[in-house]
Amino acid sequence: MSDTPSETEPRGSASKDSGVKPGIDAGEPEIPEAPKVPEGPADEVPAARTGGALSKSGSARGDSGGSGSGGTGSGGTDFEKRNAEARDVDTRDVDTRDVDTRDVDTPDLDEDEEWDGPVVESWFADVQAKPPAPIRDATLWAALATGVLSMLLLGDGLALNLLLVAIPAALGAYCAAQAAGRRPHRWTLVWGVGGLALLSVPALRDADWPSFLAVLAAVAAGSLALHGGRTWTGVLFGPIGLYTSLVTGPVWGWSGLRERSGGARGNVGPVVRALAVAAVLLVVFGALFAGADAAFADLLGGLVPDASVSGGPWHAVLFVIGVVGALVVAHTAAAPVQWDRVEVPAGRPRGRVEWALPLIVLAALFAVFNAVQLAVLFGGYDAVLEKTGQTYAEYARQGFWQLLLVTLLTLLVIVFALRWAPRDSSGDWTLVRAVLGTLCVLALVVVASAVRRMDMYVEAYGLTRLRISVVTVELWLGLVIVLIMAAGVWGARWLPRAVLASAAAGVLAFGLVSPDALIAERNVQRYEAKGSFDLDYARGLSADAAPALDKLDEPLRSCALRSIAQDLEGADKSWYATSLGEARARDVLDGRPLSPDADWNVCNRLGTELAYR
Repeated sequence: MSDTPSETEPRGSASKDSGVKPGIDAGEPEIPEAPKVPEGPADEVPAARTGGALSKSGSARGDSGGSGSGGTGSGGTDFEKRNAEARDVDTRDVDTRDVDTRDVDTPDLDEDEEWDGPVVESWFADVQAKPPAPIRDATLWAALATGVLSMLLLGDGLALNLLLVAIPAALGAYCAAQAAGRRPHRWTLVWGVGGLALLSVPALRDADWPSFLAVLAAVAAGSLALHGGRTWTGVLFGPIGLYTSLVTGPVWGWSGLRERSGGARGNVGPVVRALAVAAVLLVVFGALFAGADAAFADLLGGLVPDASVSGGPWHAVLFVIGVVGALVVAHTAAAPVQWDRVEVPAGRPRGRVEWALPLIVLAALFAVFNAVQLAVLFGGYDAVLEKTGQTYAEYARQGFWQLLLVTLLTLLVIVFALRWAPRDSSGDWTLVRAVLGTLCVLALVVVASAVRRMDMYVEAYGLTRLRISVVTVELWLGLVIVLIMAAGVWGARWLPRAVLASAAAGVLAFGLVSPDALIAERNVQRYEAKGSFDLDYARGLSADAAPALDKLDEPLRSCALRSIAQDLEGADKSWYATSLGEARARDVLDGRPLSPDADWNVCNRLGTELAYR
């Protein structure tokens, strides 16, 4: 037999050879299980308890050794010794757990349960979108309608068709937002209506460049309508939210379509059969009516889009683009990324002297420059030109670009000055308002001087697309400075949305005034006053310039309109792909055809003569 006690014997019990009386061992009660330590903070495990257990353990070990050698001991004493050893082991285990809990930095379980996105930078920690609600039938039908309209209408160009395609996509986004429990607010309506209004620019103007700007601005406004951005981060990062739904949006729509087709095949079949029967009836009877009457055939040919087999692959691509685009917009409306939650750390406030001194010096420089501009304005430009040796046009051109750059840099200075401004007391805020308000007022004088320089340059050389674009940007920068001044008085909570709304309104106004028509009108007036005209540049204008160029005398009129006539002659577009500017140009040319005497030789000779007058 082994000298060690069996596993069935209580811990610490003596064997028959230990000298302890058998009667005592037999009469000892079973050692109870060590009590569990109550849960609580780590600091509630008392050191006195541990020390007490250890001291009892030490005395128990000494007493046990003594009893072992002596061979005598009471049952109660042995029981206490064994309990002390059990408590000693249990307490040491608790101490080990206590150390592990303090050393390991465990995450907050509640926060981990709420966060189901990837680990990102702290700035973007709370921007993850919630899972969207299941897609509704109305949203699926809207996506299908968007795809069909894209396939049928967008193959011939962009005009009114772009607005027609955007309407069902907007309705699908509205239904998706309703399913997610989102309700439209005032700014949501402003962005939505503004985006649709911007999409009307391609329907009104034939020029590509203002239409392109309008489409970009419409995407930005529509993104804000979907996300509801209020802060600078929400306004600036809002358009990015559409790209985050490029994958999740189609997957979301496909999941909803599979659920419906898998569980309700009997409901899908009748709809498909009804659509097929309606299409067959329209084709058969439409073809018969078209063959019976030529006027109806012409009307039907203008209304029905081209769906020929030769353009089948391109139509399929347009259909996919329309469906995916509608699902992306709807998914963004149902689960928008919370860009407003991006936390940008605030700048460290500076002392009054460190912050104000550079700005005061800059304001003084602005004041000196503006004083010189006022002196030149009232004293006349002749003395300045004589002193500098520059021509009138050189003085105007050189000054505008520098002043435009000054305006941009001034806005950057204001942004960083606000970030590092002292803000410990009301006196600090008074200083900030006074210094930055003065700088803004002086910057507005610089904006006025820059616009005046461009007007002088246009008077000398005529109006072009570049010149009208940069002067529009300069005027918008001046409006931003005015908004910043207003924010210093009434608070800046509305400033991000107001700045972007002013940009969208500027793009819309820029497209509505028809810049090509304005350029042609201004250059025709300059020709009537001075006799000089840039014919080569006028040939590159779009059909929007036709009404203004129609005022020229022959053969200059026909030379200026020949390029527009050639573009319109080769383009046979449907009504939905024809802009208002293009339709007006056709009316001008139909009412007064081009002169046959205006051949290329005559036009080249006129262009050379008029350019150097």
